[in-house]
Amino acid sequence: MANKTLLLVDIDAGHLQSLTALFTPYHFDIITASDGLSAYEKYKKARPDLVILEAILPKLHGFDLTSRIYRESRGAVPVVIVTGLYRGPQYRHEALTTFGAADYFEKPYEPEKLVRAVLGLLREQVEIGLDLPSPEAVLGFLEARIKKAELTGPRKS
Repeated sequence: MANKTLLLVDIDAGHLQSLTALFTPYHFDIITASDGLSAYEKYKKARPDLVILEAILPKLHGFDLTSRIYRESRGAVPVVIVTGLYRGPQYRHEALTTFGAADYFEKPYEPEKLVRAVLGLLREQVEIGLDLPSPEAVLGFLEARIKKAELTGPRKS
């Protein structure tokens, strides 16, 4: 399966770096933008699987960008808003119902909750920090154990 692509958008370079570091362990292809207009252009070109953006963006407001992505993708590309300015349930409600955001976080947020939300939206079944072997590797291991058991005969207890 090909890597999923995330578009991360924030005017704050430090927050962009933090978001990138947060999602790098999950092997996403990560694209960043620092304003709404360049984010929209990158969205149209790259067609990311999910967008995380700050609501306050120059050149194209984050709520407007969310609405465009929701409309153009017919809701197929989830947009997660992470904002430090718009606080309170009324903004969350408006972002989710009026603009089509898939989720809404206020800064500061718990990184683990954001990761869980993103993975859930992408329907990824990823355990944090756990790399499971492939089914082929498990079958190979079991076949080797069976052959070894057949060669050595029954074990005495």
